[in-house]
Amino acid sequence: MACFIVPAAEAVVTTAVQKVMEKKEKESVDVKTGFSDKLKWLNNMLWGGSALLAFEHLWHGEIVPYFPFLTNAAIPGARAEMLHEMATAGSAMALLVTGVWAGATAVSVFLGKKAVKTEEEA
Repeated sequence: MACFIVPAAEAVVTTAVQKVMEKKEKESVDVKTGFSDKLKWLNNMLWGGSALLAFEHLWHGEIVPYFPFLTNAAIPGARAEMLHEMATAGSAMALLVTGVWAGATAVSVFLGKKAVKTEEEA
């Protein structure tokens, strides 16, 4: 129903943080590849997943082009079910995507340090 809203909200926040960090990294001379580049990976994953989920909900008629946009938001008894889905499924999806991103970032940092160490030894 509305599970895509939670990852989309996280994407809004992380995009704002990324833009601020990019600005600070441009001012700093000593940063080679900044954290904002890695944060862009998370943004792409969150925005892409949210867009696909929104399209799927639109396809199934759960999103409509008129207010209140979500069909279950118009039904008083279904609002609680919708909010519960957002709290459970939406939060779980956002946490899973963020966890996968954190793992990929950790591997990237590890491999980057390993490559630098190998270059210094050579």
